[in-house]
Amino acid sequence: MKYKLVILDWDGTVMDTVPKIVNTINRVADQHAIPRASEEDTKGIIGLSLETALETLFPEEAHRSMELACAYKHVYKEVDSTPTKLFDGVEKVLKFLAEQGVQIAVATGKSRQGLDRLLLETGLEDHFITTRTADEAESKPSPDMLHQIMAELGVEPEDVVMVGDTIIDMEMARQAGISAIGVTLGVASYEQLEATAAYFIANEFEQLIEALA
Repeated sequence: MKYKLVILDWDGTVMDTVPKIVNTINRVADQHAIPRASEEDTKGIIGLSLETALETLFPEEAHRSMELACAYKHVYKEVDSTPTKLFDGVEKVLKFLAEQGVQIAVATGKSRQGLDRLLLETGLEDHFITTRTADEAESKPSPDMLHQIMAELGVEPEDVVMVGDTIIDMEMARQAGISAIGVTLGVASYEQLEATAAYFIANEFEQLIEALA
């Protein structure tokens, strides 16, 4: 195997949550009489920590980013019913990596509460040796999450690869000095990811086996 450690983003990489995130942000904007941002701009902040994302998307509302973040969490969990599911092939790839002795981690802009809930719901928690969320590190694209994970596991940058669906993920990997693989399942298009330092771009999750073997 090319790497000892594979670090996965969650939203738009492991799980098809991007439509739910966009719908939730739109609902929050409507509730607070804020003009909706374009779908492209809304998708563009996915991966950032929640308050940072909302401040970036609605800069004129930065003074109440905490209020909007609380509203977002409520709508996402209790109100919006947009379905979410794991992408096809996720469990197959995780099992393959485990069989090869590769460690797997998660670095996500989700909250700790949100990630833990989804790990429990999907039954994937035992696949990951460690995880980092926006509650525990600087917001992406800062490489802080990746540095924390590598330090905890004692793995060198040359033995690590980041897998994500956003330009933000690719930039975080670049800043951390590790390899990156882009997936076109969530936010960024093939062309957008091609313009980054990603050495491989997957259109299906199972293609990661080819990229990592």
